[in-house]
Order: sequence, then structure tokens, then C-alpha cells
Amino acid sequence: MSTAIELRNVEKSFGVTAVIRDVNLKVAAGERHAIIGPNGAGKSTLFNLISGYMMPSKGEILLRDKVVSGLPPYQINRRGLSRSFQVTNVFANMTVWENLRCAVLWATGHKYAFWKSVDNLPEVRERTAQILQDISLTSRRDIPAGLLTYAEQRALEIGITIAGGADVILLDEPTAGMSHAETERAVALIRRLTEGRTLLIVEHDMSVVFGLADRISVLVYGKIIASGTPEAIRNDPKVKEAYLGEEAA
Repeated sequence: MSTAIELRNVEKSFGVTAVIRDVNLKVAAGERHAIIGPNGAGKSTLFNLISGYMMPSKGEILLRDKVVSGLPPYQINRRGLSRSFQVTNVFANMTVWENLRCAVLWATGHKYAFWKSVDNLPEVRERTAQILQDISLTSRRDIPAGLLTYAEQRALEIGITIAGGADVILLDEPTAGMSHAETERAVALIRRLTEGRTLLIVEHDMSVVFGLADRISVLVYGKIIASGTPEAIRNDPKVKEAYLGEEAA
């Protein structure tokens, strides 16, 4: 099986403080892989390194066997990797439709031209409508994104993340702050939208992790202490001691 994401001896330090320490990780193409760990373990820093928002202090990051560490985020995105963030990141004063259309326009290579109307781009309109349907927000298309519920904003952000057709998706705590019912709907949405894609997800909710991931890696104090199937991670004594505790029972 081919590898979508690979980290080789990756380290990240801020001054004398090592946040990521000698991380080696492979995520297979088409795999749903979760990164779990306690607060302060370095999970978001790891995402920032993979997506180009930070440069590693040491080591290499590869996307489909090509080194991308050191490239700016937009170049990594154009190579087929897209990510969401912990904090909802939508244009609050633009409608749901306009938010998605912006993402589709960027992904399809359309640039600003005052003599062109975006309404005359059928491929953009059709792709935007399809994503709107996929995230179940068709009835909310003309509402400013800032007026959506929190769960709807997260769904919109996931829609924006997949709008460019990237086949490697990074989701940073997509169900944080959701109720149980909202979480169930979000997981169903993520499962449906990432079908056939590679998913790397950071998530604190263990029911989401064990229900969604094919493989799990555990990050503690900047080091991966275990990787394996959900069942293997659930029963790993080191993981129980370092993180899962009673949640593993």
C-alpha cells in the first residue's frame, strides 16, 4: 500500500524547548489515522508542521513520497493536502454559499478579474452546490456563516476543507464543543466525505477516535509512544498508563 504522509525523525523546538521529538510516522493512502494524546503533547504543532505553517527544526515530511517540509502552506495545499483548524475559521459576514464558492474558485484556479462574473462559471456553481448538499446545508445557503450554529459552522469548515478536491485531509478537533447528537452527525459526515481519501485527525473524544480511525498514534510529550489498530491501542499498557487510563476500559 502506498504512503500518503510520512514523517522521518521530525523534531520541532522553540528555543531550548523541544515540542516534537524524533517523530517517525507513516499514514497509508486511504487510511483514517487518529493522533491522540494529552493536552500539551504537541498534536497541533505536528499538524502545523505537516501542513507547512511551521518548519521542522530537524527531519523531513513527505507527501506521497515527495519532500514538502519547508514549502509554504499554499504549495502543500496545491499538492493535494488540506486542513481545518481547532478554532472555526469561516468568513462570518459572507453567506454559506459564498464561503464555499471562494474555496472552490481558489481550487479551480480562477483568479480575480473584474470583467468576469462568478455566476457565469457553471463548473464552480455545480461544485459548490454539490458540496453544500454533501454537508447538508442547502437550506442554509443564503445565511451569513456567522449566524450558523456551532455544529453547522464546523460542517461548513469541513466542506471548505474538501472543496479543493484534496485527497489528504487533516482535521484538528472537528467535534470539539459539540453535543453527543451533534458529534454523531459530525462523525457520519466525516466518514462520508473522506471516503476514498486519506484522513489524519486530532481528536479528544475517544468514542470518535475508536469509532472512526483505522489506526491510532499516541503522542505524549512530543514523542509517539505507540501506533496501531484501535484494539491494539486500547490494550497497550504504556498507552493506558500515559493517557487513556479508565477511558480504555
